[in-house]
This record gives sequence, structure tokens and C-alpha cells, in this order.
Amino acid sequence: MTNNLKIVVTDGRTLNPGDLSWDDWKNFGQIEVYDKLKDDQIIEKCKEANILVVNKTILNIDVLDNLPNLEFIAVTATGMNNIDLDHCQKKGIKVANTPGYGTFGVAQHSIALLLAITNKVAGHHLSVLRNEWANQDDFSYTIGTVTELKDKVMGIYGFGNIGKQTAKIAAALGMKVCYNSRIQKDSEFEFVSFDTLVKESDVISLHAPLTAENENIFNLEVFKKMKPTSLLINTARGSLINEKDLKQALEENIISGAALDVLQNEPPAKNHPILDLDNIIITPHMAWAAIESRKRIMEMSLKNLETYISGK
Repeated sequence: MTNNLKIVVTDGRTLNPGDLSWDDWKNFGQIEVYDKLKDDQIIEKCKEANILVVNKTILNIDVLDNLPNLEFIAVTATGMNNIDLDHCQKKGIKVANTPGYGTFGVAQHSIALLLAITNKVAGHHLSVLRNEWANQDDFSYTIGTVTELKDKVMGIYGFGNIGKQTAKIAAALGMKVCYNSRIQKDSEFEFVSFDTLVKESDVISLHAPLTAENENIFNLEVFKKMKPTSLLINTARGSLINEKDLKQALEENIISGAALDVLQNEPPAKNHPILDLDNIIITPHMAWAAIESRKRIMEMSLKNLETYISGK
């Protein structure tokens, strides 16, 4: 196996914040690992690299044209919209991503967000810490209405691996599951039109890739078709939702609540208008980040590099 390659990890902190190891990469050559290079550092730090390991680093024409030794890009994610793939093809640079690594973790987080809303988990915990339980005469209390999920309709928008796994968990909780996707799949669950999904679901969980056709598809017009008691969960792509319209829908109780792991711009501005709402839960794009998922990414990326080298 070759061991004279120059490997540069441009933004390795999210994949490996310290609980994994980069040692296996040393079998392929010299490796330099950066937590997160700034845009104006990429060319300087990577100009001698044969291999780049990237997650969200932008590799556009200007950057690629200034990396003369670059042969292979290992993308430690599923999405590759941060890389000019057409220009890579013209220059003969091979690119490989890591699809399917987070099916179970992302589905788990989607349901965790749902349960956090329906059972008001964080709110009850904070209430206990404020001694509100200690000050009660009764053995039990709630800070608001808690709802059962049994027989509620779970609508899955996007029915790839993560959507299917989320559907299975929802069904195990007694929910009635339907789905909408670009094409009907062979499934035990019912395929419905987008309009039916929106109107009949008690919970809508988003799992579709972002395209030009569905950008901002969840907008005020759609929210007004949803049940006023409905909940919206998004662990897919932030730009599936028009955030300005979502803010209005939540403020005016057009829908009951939302739980988001992704936003249109990440990280968000400190004064982002939806951060102050009391009927929304937001987590910092971490549905993908279970340690088991990150181990799979590391293993898949190494395998992609090994496959590239063996085929040279």
C-alpha cells in the first residue's frame, strides 16, 4: 500500500471532536488534520495535497485550480454541493462521499425531537429544578397538555433510508404512517399525494434531499393547509422550510409546534427570529453525529480512499 501521499483534513472537528482517531490514515501517507480551515487558508494549507478529506469546505473552481497535486477528495458526508463536481471531472479529480452512514441515528433523533415536544421533556426537567415539584401538594403535575402518539398520523416527506426507518419507529409507537416522495416505493406504508400528506398528518417529518423544486416547499400556504394541532419535524435540509413563514405560522398558532435540527444558514445569527419562539425546539445540526455514525463515516472514507488507490 502506498504511503507517500500528502493527505489534508480541512475541517475534521465535527467528524472527530476527540473521540475517534485519524491513525489509520497514516497507512496511506502523511496526514495533516485541521479542525476547520477558513476559506482564505484552503489554498495555502492544501496546495501540496494529493488527497483532501472534507466535510463542508467549499471547493470551487478558484480553489481547485490552485491545488495542482490534488487527485482525490474524500467527502465525509452525503451531500457534495460544496464541491464543484463538474470541474473535478474536467480536471480528473475523483470524488467519493459516504451515503447511508446515519440512517439509524438521524431517524432516532427525529423521534427524539417529536417526543421532546409531545412530552415536554426539557420543560418538565427545568420545572423540577425550579422546585416546582417540591412545592406541589400532589404527587404529579404537568406544565401543559401531554399527548399520546398512538393513532396519530405520521406523514413522512421523503422516503429514502432515513424516512423508512423513521416510519418504522413511528409505527412501533402506534402511529398511522403515510409518506410522500418523488416516486412511490414498495412499502407497507401508504403513499399519498403531497396535498394529502399536508392536510391529514398530525406530525410531518422531513427526510427529502433539497432540490430546486422543493426549496421552501413548506411555506405559509402549506402551513395553512396543515392541522392547527400539527407538528413539523426537520432533520433533512433547512431550506425545505421558509423560516419567515414558519415564524408567522408558529406565532399565529397556524400550526402547533416545530422541532428543527437544520436551518437555512448554519450557524444561525444570534438574533435569528425563530430562536425566541416558545413552541419550537432547535438542535445544532447534530442528528448525524452519533459516535456510531461518525465511525461509519471514518471507515467508509478510508475504504473510498483504498478503492481509489487500488484502481489507479
